[in-house]
Amino acid sequence: MVNNKHIATFILGALAGLAAGKYSSMSDEEKEQMIKNLKEKANGLKDDAVKAADNAKDYFSELTTKGTDAIKEHFPGAEKWMHDLFGNKESEKTEPGPDTEKA
Repeated sequence: MVNNKHIATFILGALAGLAAGKYSSMSDEEKEQMIKNLKEKANGLKDDAVKAADNAKDYFSELTTKGTDAIKEHFPGAEKWMHDLFGNKESEKTEPGPDTEKA
């Protein structure tokens, strides 16, 4: 049974063969130019990826700040509620509360 993965592998293999044939028939100057172009494109992609990563950090930092402010505005007790829900349970167990009898 032939599935999409097999078809894609065949197509990629055929393209690699064509590219190898084309490369072997190029002059030395054409090969150097092609490699230069590939390096320029790779560096451009790298720069774009770095910019996108930096933008994502800034975006999520801003989103966190704005989200926190919005929650505090619309749900004033949110900070206490979150602390009560996710606070340090170990410190609460060791400290005697008002309901706990001291021995």
